[in-house]
Amino acid sequence: LQPQINQLNEFIYEKINNGVYRCGFATSQAAYEEAYDALFSALDTIETRLSTKRYLLGDSITEADWRLFTTLIRFDNVYVGHFKTNRNTIESMAYISDYLRDLYQQPGIAATVDMDHIKQHYYFSHQQINPTQIVPAGPDIDFLRPHNREQLMTSTSHPQG
Repeated sequence: LQPQINQLNEFIYEKINNGVYRCGFATSQAAYEEAYDALFSALDTIETRLSTKRYLLGDSITEADWRLFTTLIRFDNVYVGHFKTNRNTIESMAYISDYLRDLYQQPGIAATVDMDHIKQHYYFSHQQINPTQIVPAGPDIDFLRPHNREQLMTSTSHPQG
């Protein structure tokens, strides 16, 4: 899967991981709108892909999934407001939202996510974007609610029983 992982990693980094920063640090309306359109076009592509696959490349988590996770987990709490990536939230994207919860619920992952620290870091670090350093109180997202992503696994990966 390495060629497909590499291709997805490039797409995810350029269009999504770095895309949120291109929105947030744009210094002109035109640059912001170009970055915004590219970001949400990429998220729409991922939403479509995840409508038929549990993970980006099928039934197994790969490096590409974790590359995407790091941006998705911060998106609604930080990027929507702080970086003006507000066309819609990840929570409002049915497949990506479930996918994000699936990844978050993998053993050991929730313990690596400290949303209060993440929000404090972003809202304090970029004084040119947030000179008051006010940290928003919400949203409060339940990443532990059911995701039902296992329904997308291929029939060959289900144990017989």
